[in-house]
Amino acid sequence: MDNYDQYIQAEVGSWLFQMKKPPSLGSKMTHGVQKKINDWIPEKVHKAITSAIENMVKAVSTGSSWIVPRPEENMPFKVREFKVRNRIKWYRNTASVEGAVTGAGGILMGFADFPAFLTIKMKMLFDIAALYGVNTKEYQERLFLLYVFQLTFSSQQRKNNLIELIENWESYKESLPASMDEFDWKTFQLDYRDYIDLAKLAQLIPLIGAGVGAIANYRLTEQLGRNAMNAFRLRLLTQ
Repeated sequence: MDNYDQYIQAEVGSWLFQMKKPPSLGSKMTHGVQKKINDWIPEKVHKAITSAIENMVKAVSTGSSWIVPRPEENMPFKVREFKVRNRIKWYRNTASVEGAVTGAGGILMGFADFPAFLTIKMKMLFDIAALYGVNTKEYQERLFLLYVFQLTFSSQQRKNNLIELIENWESYKESLPASMDEFDWKTFQLDYRDYIDLAKLAQLIPLIGAGVGAIANYRLTEQLGRNAMNAFRLRLLTQ
């Protein structure tokens, strides 16, 4: 085992520890604040956001709106990871610019950020999977991407449940149904929407929206990319 392999194992171990830790008091308090904010928001706004999320994630199940990248084969693992980091950086910067532009546009442009930002993150996941040699034309692999996405944008309690699924993916995927119709889309939408509400709602506020949008998109994209890297590393380490 070379130094890079040891480094990867240490990073994955640290990541698993973070994913499995129990919910903190702070996260519970944040959830309470979030619920109050959600109660203040008009129902039509909630419906618009939920609809945008639902339509986008369902597009992933058919692949009709995606150019699926060809899986990279016969590449040293260290080279793969170098390319993955570069792709994450590119998407992170793209998402940051998109957040700044829509945040500067006020409420109407702020609403447009939700589907646009979701598209950026989903496309990044497909690219990362291809760089790790995964064929995302297989629906099981698309489900895996959705679970990684859900792991990133959910409460700590949900993370505790989802990480077990990802950690045991090779055995879990054998019990998957014949299609993606049975995927829990409703929970997926609610997890994502509730997680990003606090980070993204301030983007709708005039004057500060651009700065908030840029920073929030940058951090959330970076977080998703890091989780995707470690999820695929985990699968490769257990093969």
